[in-house]
Amino acid sequence: MGSAVLGEAISAIRDWSVSREAVPGSRAGETFGSLVFSDAEQQKRLPKNVYAALRRTITQGEPLEAGVADAVAKAAKEWAVEHGATHYTHWFQPLTGITAEKHDSFLNPTGDGKAVLEFSGKELVKGEPDASSFPSGGLRSTFEARGYTAWDPTSPMWLLQSGGTVTLVIPTAFVSWTGEALDKKTPLLRSMEALSTQALRILKLFGSKATRVIATCGPEQEYFLIDRYFYLSRPDLINAGRTLFGAAPPKGQELEDQYFGAIPDRVLAFMADVEAELYKLGVPVKTRHNEVAPSQYEIAPVFENANIATDHQMMVMETLKRVAPKYGLACLLHEKPFAGVNGSGKHVNWSMGDDLGNNLLSPGQNTHDNIQFLIFCAAVIRAVNRYQGLLRATVGSAGNDHRLGANEAPPAIISIFLGDMLTDIFEQIEKGGAKSTKAGGTLDTGVGVLPKLPRDAGDRNRTSPFAFTGNKFEFRAVSSNQSIAYPNIALNVAVAESVDYIATELEKAVAGGKKVEDAARELLPKIVKEHKRIIFNGNGYSKEWEKEAGKRGLLNLKNTVDALPQMVTKETVALFEKYKVLNEREVHARYEIMVETYNKTINVEAQLTVLMANRYVLPAALEYAKQVGQSVAAVKAAGGKSLEGKKLLDKVTKLTDEFKKRTDKLEASLDHSAPSAEKHAKHFRDVVIPAMAALRQSSDALEAIIPHELWPLPTYREMLFVK
Repeated sequence: MGSAVLGEAISAIRDWSVSREAVPGSRAGETFGSLVFSDAEQQKRLPKNVYAALRRTITQGEPLEAGVADAVAKAAKEWAVEHGATHYTHWFQPLTGITAEKHDSFLNPTGDGKAVLEFSGKELVKGEPDASSFPSGGLRSTFEARGYTAWDPTSPMWLLQSGGTVTLVIPTAFVSWTGEALDKKTPLLRSMEALSTQALRILKLFGSKATRVIATCGPEQEYFLIDRYFYLSRPDLINAGRTLFGAAPPKGQELEDQYFGAIPDRVLAFMADVEAELYKLGVPVKTRHNEVAPSQYEIAPVFENANIATDHQMMVMETLKRVAPKYGLACLLHEKPFAGVNGSGKHVNWSMGDDLGNNLLSPGQNTHDNIQFLIFCAAVIRAVNRYQGLLRATVGSAGNDHRLGANEAPPAIISIFLGDMLTDIFEQIEKGGAKSTKAGGTLDTGVGVLPKLPRDAGDRNRTSPFAFTGNKFEFRAVSSNQSIAYPNIALNVAVAESVDYIATELEKAVAGGKKVEDAARELLPKIVKEHKRIIFNGNGYSKEWEKEAGKRGLLNLKNTVDALPQMVTKETVALFEKYKVLNEREVHARYEIMVETYNKTINVEAQLTVLMANRYVLPAALEYAKQVGQSVAAVKAAGGKSLEGKKLLDKVTKLTDEFKKRTDKLEASLDHSAPSAEKHAKHFRDVVIPAMAALRQSSDALEAIIPHELWPLPTYREMLFVK
């Protein structure tokens, strides 16, 4: 990367300007949800009977009548047009991992050379995009193109302001002509219904008047920001999302000076703009900070209904990517864009709440006496233990394989961290009954002017893939660029099965004359004894834990190829079918798509590695060898000796020859055919990926000795530290 190029990047940083004034705190409150067809907007614009019917559909799942849909469509159209909208789109989440949309105009010709703006309930409720080009995993043939989008009234409509246009966005499900789910929203909604149905059985036994249980979550999003000029100068970042070559810089993250550090001005302006956009869309983002790696950051929202949170999470990722270029930046959402520094995850904080406002995973003060909480907590423990393979599979991807298990992210072994207080209570339960709750007390800092702080009963554990963090569980293995839908689906249905089991046992006991509290106290020790192997509060990175996990019989699925088959075991398929979340064909379709995505990802990366090796690195190496050789020859012609020059020439020549051989070996490894996608995946894992790693090792060695002005790619030193 020549000095002229670096100078241009630095100049761009100096000259960048914010395109709009940052939103002050007072205005942020005023603008929150201003681009959302919210409950307040619906109440203001809809007839009372229509509004009441819509609320019953949203809160109680009642079918939506055609007349109600027409009235909602009319009001939504009028509201959108008042804000400048000309089009509407059914926004859905196909099995590509991103969102999809087709825009249609409100304009309808009248036949007299004029036109009117119209939008009917029929157009609101159902759309018909072409389904043939979306991955279906065998659910549809290529020539079977019909697919339907169905309005999801539980997720509010909103306005997309982009490219000088305004579009009414309607969150929808996406299904085939045969009614099978071609998206991520449909099974998510099904899983939430299943969890609600089963959880209400337990609540009813405890005397609750709740009519609905809602899965909730709050996903923390990690991401990298680098100068856009550097991004556009790296073919690997553009096409693969990560650097396929790149020597480690002299300084990485070892000084730990990035984490929670002062946010650079340009980055802070970007964050403020992103937040302003998201506030208007009703996305409740709350936290922003520097993350561990250089140029790595995080944005996190507060808890929401899991379906809405999933929609909002996709909106967050799209907004980050869309706003970054305005500030001369590129947002990288790949799990591991840079080797040698921390990758990016998406910690999904998951819980359950009822429609009366109660968090079912809130321990309360005297946790050992909170039988209802202990029952629901035990249900989660049982679910994670029984379906650990499924949970691991939901976070499997070629990108996440670079992250999981490194000293920055949870290991590939799924386990639960409960903390000292809960662990102690469950140990008491196993031994015969919980008698006390371990208190955290207060923390005295030893400084008189500082207040005494309430201390939690236990510390946090960042090495745990599934940790209890006060009133929720944090699924930390989810990757930064994936939809949170499938991890949520898996959690919902696995916990629904456990709650179903517990409810059945309690109902039988109560029917036999026992009090529900007594029945629960008898059942809890059995659950703890059978499923306590999944509980681990220690260092998940240690080799000792890997051995201990093996003794406990826990799965250690170290890569995606090993993990994905857990999606289609008999137990997993039966689980999804029992609660009508996915049928067998739908489960297998998702498995096949994930295997194919893995194969395509590695294939793209490998071909790109060969291309960059031949077109970027090799010419630079040969040019440097030529220059060194000419220097050595010139010294010799002048009657001198260049011993060090000869050593350098030998070193460059040897590295270049090795680099070329490894390039050819990688290219040859791509000429491979296999009878199945699974065997192809194993070839990529066992042959292609090691060949890529070996080639990178040679390239990085060359980068360390080739002069800066000859190296054709932006370096880690520039990308990570030029702010």
